[in-house]
Amino acid sequence: MYAEMSDGARLYYELYGDHDDPLLVFLNGIMMSTASWQSFVEPLSRHFSLLLVDQRDQGRSDHMDRQYDIELHARDLEELFTRIDAREVNLMGVSYGGQIAELYALQYGERLNSLILSNTVGRITPYLAELGEAWKEAARLNDGEKFFTLAIPFIYSDSFYNSNLAWLKNRQKAFKELLTEEWFEGFYRLASSNIDFNVVERLNEIKVPTLLLAADRDIVTPVEEMELLHEEIPNSEFLIIHDAGHAAFLEKQEEFLTAVTGFVIKKTSKTRA
Repeated sequence: MYAEMSDGARLYYELYGDHDDPLLVFLNGIMMSTASWQSFVEPLSRHFSLLLVDQRDQGRSDHMDRQYDIELHARDLEELFTRIDAREVNLMGVSYGGQIAELYALQYGERLNSLILSNTVGRITPYLAELGEAWKEAARLNDGEKFFTLAIPFIYSDSFYNSNLAWLKNRQKAFKELLTEEWFEGFYRLASSNIDFNVVERLNEIKVPTLLLAADRDIVTPVEEMELLHEEIPNSEFLIIHDAGHAAFLEKQEEFLTAVTGFVIKKTSKTRA
């Protein structure tokens, strides 16, 4: 389904499960789309009304012809929630989606029932900024296979690579067809939207129950950066997924699902008691 924003841009979204169940919203990482969550839909829709969203320049949503700031996505999200009358939202964001979720919680926290930040930072460190520039250089090649070679090894852990090389090589071949010129242009804008992102000093304003999910082999959003979030967000809960990298949600899908499902059910039960 599509929702038209006030400026005419269309956001693509998918809604699964029973409307009467608690609403759980997933926000994509920067290279992802709603299709990335396909294997999560069935187990999550048993418990929740599940909403998947493509941000501008992602998946089936409209692509832009100008640069924007990441805060635009938070405003889009609030407009979408208003359009579909979403209330008591349980919001999960991974990586780039987690940054959007942080901004949303700071601006529109009254709509949230709980917040989950997976492999997410509160600031763009010099290392992460340089990594972003490297990804943008890879995107300029407009070649899916080369982009995979240059960008994806940072996403997965070394142990995942060692155990799943054949699968990863098949994904690399698929990238050749899947990543179009439009995709690369959109990715470049996304990767340029958060270069000054830093909400660390405002994290103590987040009052909604928050779960932080880190991974011990994540070099993109290291455990230390997520510990900083834990120190700043009042009463937040902190879990580390072991033997996983930045894509912990995929490398350790069952552990990720257990953590997310348990946390949301616990917080929803308290709210509805």
